[in-house]
Parts: sequence; C-alpha cells; structure tokens
Amino acid sequence: MLVTSPAIEDNAPRLGGGYAWFIWSLAAISFGYAFFHRVTPSVMVSDLMTEFAIGGAMLGSLSALYFYPYVLLQVPLGAMLETFGTRRLLSAALCLAAAGSFLFGTAESLEAAYIGRILIGIGSSVGFLGSLALASTWFPAHRFAFLAGLSMFTAMASGMAAQAPLAYFIEAHGWRSSLMVLGTMGMVLAVLVFLFVRNRPPQTGQVNDGQVNDGQVKAGQEWAKLGTALRGAFASRDVWKMAFVAATMAGPMLVIGGLWGTPYLMVAYDLPRPEAAFFMSLLLLGWAVGAPFSGWMSDRIGRRKPILIAGCLLVSVLLAIIFIVPGLPFWLVQIFLVLTGLSGGAMTACFGLVRDVMPPAIAGASTGIVNSATVASGAILQPLVGLALDLQWDGTVSDGARQYAAADYRFAFLLILATAVAGLMTAFRLRETPMA
Repeated sequence: MLVTSPAIEDNAPRLGGGYAWFIWSLAAISFGYAFFHRVTPSVMVSDLMTEFAIGGAMLGSLSALYFYPYVLLQVPLGAMLETFGTRRLLSAALCLAAAGSFLFGTAESLEAAYIGRILIGIGSSVGFLGSLALASTWFPAHRFAFLAGLSMFTAMASGMAAQAPLAYFIEAHGWRSSLMVLGTMGMVLAVLVFLFVRNRPPQTGQVNDGQVNDGQVKAGQEWAKLGTALRGAFASRDVWKMAFVAATMAGPMLVIGGLWGTPYLMVAYDLPRPEAAFFMSLLLLGWAVGAPFSGWMSDRIGRRKPILIAGCLLVSVLLAIIFIVPGLPFWLVQIFLVLTGLSGGAMTACFGLVRDVMPPAIAGASTGIVNSATVASGAILQPLVGLALDLQWDGTVSDGARQYAAADYRFAFLLILATAVAGLMTAFRLRETPMA
C-alpha cells in the first residue's frame, strides 16, 4: 500500500487549489496548442494549393489528416489516461506534434506534408482529454463541466490567434516559418508538462505518475481493465447519441472556422486574407465565451439536456439563415457568426452528461468516444465540402489556386446545415440523470 506521513498530508497540494490550477492550465494550454494546429490551414489555403498544386478536395484531405489519427486515438486514450496517467502521455504527444510541425514546415512533396500533418494529429490527440482527466482528479466534481468549458475557451482563444495574427505572420514570413515556430513551442511545452504535471493529488493514496502500488499491478491487468472499459463504452447507445450531438455542434466550428470560412469571406465580401481571418475568428470568439458559460450554467441548474437542445436549435437556425438567405449585410453575418459560436459552445455540456449518465468504470472511455466524434465531424466534412466545391468549380484559377464563387461555398455549406438539423433531432432523445 502507498503510505503517506501526516507531515506530507498536511503539506500536500489541495484539491482545487493553486497547484491544481497550475497543472490543469498546462494541459489546457496543450489543448490550445493542438487547436492552433487544427485551424492553421484556414489561412494557408491559397499557399498550400499553390505549393502542392492541389484543389479543394485534396486540400480538405490534407487538412483532415490531422483529424484521422486524432479520432482513432480518442477512444483508447480516454481509458488509457485513467489507467496510465496524463503526464507521460501528454509530454510524449507534444513531442510528436512538434516533430510533425518541423516535417510539415520543411516538406517539399505532398507526401511529406501528409506525414507531417498526421504526426501533428497524433501529437494533438491528448490535450483535451488530458485536461479533463486532471480536472476530474484535481478538482471537485461540481466544477467538471465548467473546467471542460474553460478548456474550450483556451482552445478557441488559440484558434483566434491562428486567424488574423497568423495571417499577418504568414504575409510577412511565409507559412513554412510559422510551422517551425510551432514546432519549437511544442518542444518547450512538452518539457514543462513532463516536469510539473502530476496525475493526481498525493493524498488520494492512488496510483500516481505511472507508478503502481508495491509493484503488484501487472501490465496485463491494466490492459484487461482498459479492454473492459472500451467494450462497455462501445456497447452503450447513450454514448453514441451524445457523441453524435457533440459532433454536429462542433462541425460548423471545425469546417467553417477551421478551413473554409476565411476563403468564403474573402470571396463573398471582397476582403483581404488577414481581415477575412479576423472576422472568421468571431465564430471562435463565440465558442470561447459559450463553452465555459454553458458548462457553468449546466453545473448550476444541474441539467445538461436543455442546454444541448437549445444549442442545437440555435445553431441550426443561424446556419440556415447564413447559408440560404442571399445578400445578407456583412454586419449581420458578423453577429450571426458570434451567435453560432456561442450556441455551438454548449457542446461542452455533453462531457458533463457523460460523467452524469455513464458508470465511473467506463466514463473515461465514453468521454473518449464523444470527443472522438467531435473531431470526426471535421475529418468527414472538411474534405466533403472541398469535394462539393470542386464539383461546382467553373475552372477559374488565380496564382495557381482554384477560385470558387460565393454561391459555390454556400451550396457546399448545406452539408453542415444538414448535420446540424440531425443533431437537433437526436438531442431530444438524450437520456439525462439530473445532478443532486
């Protein structure tokens, strides 16, 4: 058994105290770093099309290669973090993301860029779930949804930095230089996580930092525990309903804010790239506010389902207006972008719902499935929207990059609207266990 002396107990970090906030913040910043990578292609569209001589579908696939390994890893990671701990998994993942940044930034062929983007996706996969794992062990349960929202706030703030500020940097120094800087930042963050993050407070008397009590817990037993958790989570219909709702709420942010929104604003409203990127970041600004607010509100009222239904409804209505109504004044589009982000940020209540509804033994794996689905929406819809654009393309090329009309974008974006409506219908069927 792990024995802790009274003196150590007295001096141990406090649940929800200053040290808890410090180590959780490192994980949240890691998620922000991952999200910065997620949306960087949105301000590199013309550069990447010209550099690698590709069209919309190929560019969508290149961007989506971040999502594919991310999606596949979320399900086992949800359970692995509970079994093996956050510190080592997160620091190793950040090193991989940094390596992918360096490879992508120096790529001379599309194949090398593919590999770099895949490594970035693998390395980015741990940040959000790591922040949730630390939130569940270092903070009281009633703060969980709020902390999930704060993680999203950090990510959205990073996403905003990856819009206009990154666009200005690329204009001055080129897209390759931006990736080299990101690689360096990833290595520094990996070192900080490894040095300072601890998986749980020592006074809990549980396994800490990848160690086992008295060396008695065998690796085979841990993997068996992991397999049981995964089977239980995969077999639950409730998990898949929550995952689908989360995916449809995250889709607009990942597809419009993460790739195709900036070039759409450039064409539809004749804006230069940095300015279009700035206005598209309003969608992420809405998410940055809506995510923690929705988490706080759902914690306060002890309910998740009404928050999710309201969010799905607003997202569907707002997208229908933006995509279907022609000739909207730009000031109104800006307002709707903020409101779409605010509404989509309600998705964080899904993670609180997982903790409320699912048995503790499979909560980690269930969270992994839900988070995997949110990212899968980008993996699926980014290339599909690119394909729809290619199908509408009239053959216009400028500086080696395909040029799409505003009507082409609005037609392709109807795919996103369809998924949002499906998510709204599913939200009414969610099972909820109100908190005490």
